Amino acid sequence: MSGELNLQALFKTLTTTLDDGVYVFITLPSSDQVPADIKPRMRFEEAEGTTLIMLKPEAEALGLAYEFPCRMITLNVHSSLEAVGFIAYIATQLAKHDMGVNPVSGFYHDHCFVPDGRENDALEILADIAKQAQ
Repeated sequence: MSGELNLQALFKTLTTTLDDGVYVFITLPSSDQVPADIKPRMRFEEAEGTTLIMLKPEAEALGLAYEFPCRMITLNVHSSLEAVGFIAYIATQLAKHDMGVNPVSGFYHDHCFVPDGRENDALEILADIAKQAQ
């Protein structure tokens, strides 16, 4: 199994990277309707349709309806996909500051999509989590 399971170790070594772009969430009725020339940051097939996370300017250029303009913060720790409570704790800390988060887990890192304009608040909260774990 790859990645760290120990929550204390994850929080203690937590650093973050804020992506430059503003992202949005899009849904299309089927994967057949996803334009061939786009490269979304994430694509997820659900029973109701295909969800895409992509840069806002790209969505606007394609005339795609979107929701939740947000910023992507990468958590620079290699958490195990089986790490219990890591994202739950982060989401809880953000919620205490009236901030929703849409977390996405990749193989190597977790990514938090937070409301555009609240990214600095989120970065401070995440830095506090790491500081408290020291």
